[in-house]
Amino acid sequence: MPANWFFDLIEANMPARGVFADIPGRAAVSYADVRALSARFAHALAGLGVRPGDRVAAQVEKSIGALMLYLACLRCGAAFVPLNTAYTAAEIDYFIADAEPALFICDPGRVDAYRSLPACAATRRETLDADGAGSLAAQAADMPAAFDNAPRGRDDLAAILYTSGTTGRSKGAMLSHGNLSANALTLRDGWRFTRDDVLIHALPIYHAHGLFVATHVVLLAGASMIFQRQFRPADVLAATRDATALMGVPTFYTRLLQEPGLDCASVRNMRLFISGSAPLLAETHHAWKARTGHAILERYGMTETGMNTSNPYDGDRVAGTVGFPLPDVDLRVTEPESGKILGVDAVGMVEVRGPNVFSGYWRRPEKTAEEFRADGFFMTGDIGRIDARGYVHLVGRAKDLIITGGLNVYPKEIETEIDLLPGVAESAVIGLPHQDFGEAVTAVVVRCADADLSEGDVLSALATRLAKFKTPKKVVFLPELPRNAMGKVQKNLLRERLAALYRES
Repeated sequence: MPANWFFDLIEANMPARGVFADIPGRAAVSYADVRALSARFAHALAGLGVRPGDRVAAQVEKSIGALMLYLACLRCGAAFVPLNTAYTAAEIDYFIADAEPALFICDPGRVDAYRSLPACAATRRETLDADGAGSLAAQAADMPAAFDNAPRGRDDLAAILYTSGTTGRSKGAMLSHGNLSANALTLRDGWRFTRDDVLIHALPIYHAHGLFVATHVVLLAGASMIFQRQFRPADVLAATRDATALMGVPTFYTRLLQEPGLDCASVRNMRLFISGSAPLLAETHHAWKARTGHAILERYGMTETGMNTSNPYDGDRVAGTVGFPLPDVDLRVTEPESGKILGVDAVGMVEVRGPNVFSGYWRRPEKTAEEFRADGFFMTGDIGRIDARGYVHLVGRAKDLIITGGLNVYPKEIETEIDLLPGVAESAVIGLPHQDFGEAVTAVVVRCADADLSEGDVLSALATRLAKFKTPKKVVFLPELPRNAMGKVQKNLLRERLAALYRES
């Protein structure tokens, strides 16, 4: 068994020489730099009292230093707890109180805001900014460039990632060295990453997509990345001249489609475009193929499991699906209440089991027990079906299921129909309290620029496409849909905002 399960695997796949990250306007970071910098940060953490099994929480801007901090946590045996940079001070205090880290690292500009908060004030704080400066970086600067990695096994905790918390308080998903390594190896091989690849990294790194999926695949392939601090369509398009792959959320692709320079010639060096973290509209899939000649590869995962499915590298990448279960993942669709396994095209709860699946929620054994079946399958909360070819289709979230007049309505079906209408940019369908129906199907629509679209237009078009009980009772127009940092529509915010809609009428 490796002394340090995951980092030893990472190091074994690092090339002796070569570039790990090209950073626009800055010096490139080599793999030799990665070894040395992560060692120096690991020494700094150990010097601050961090021991194997401790938690290290970080709310820091995207930087190479932040990635080195994560690798240093692996090396010294600590569990890394990345926190969204958009979280408020009050939210951060909740996470610090819950995780009880030995050390909390934040941007220097946030230190004053955290001094008066109980949990933050009781936790040792160091700083790290987007330019790689700060008290932690200063302590690491003079440390040795080699480090004796702490022994960590496959089942030891490597990270705690807090879920989005759309219902109740966020929960910390515990991910082991084995969870991270198994998923990374499967994705590296399935998506054919090699040392010849250059990935455009424009994702945030407080989330599993950017921190784990993108970064791990590069590290385990010995590949390199173009490290962009944030997503800017023009910068990403320019980077495709020197890259081979892009990982992004659907918003990346809709914004890139608005760039006049996007065409087959502009992406001639690219071999792969991957989308995840939120559903990719079939319309976007088709538009991208028409403009670039590439079929976007859509995949499906979640904080608790990493990636579960992927459209094939070779074979049909079917728009509107998330492909097949990954080779080491068991996936089934069940009747939510009974757990009965359902057949082809039957809609039910998506459940998964495999080496990628987390061990449970931090300090919430009761919640953990609720989410797992007796045979080890994790109930994802996603509603979906498996078609006759084996492709997985996601219909929506269980919490988004609408029960109107005693009948089940899955929002995705209605959203698909609405999004096909001329003048519709995007839509979200939610259930709102209704005296007669219990919940009323309600559509929230964003019009295309200059579109002249009314509620009557939408409802009359749907009347011939949907059963009456599925047809929205009302259509609400908004300039945009609320989204989290990864581009997922926050339907809980729409439900809160429009909760009184039918009472008022």
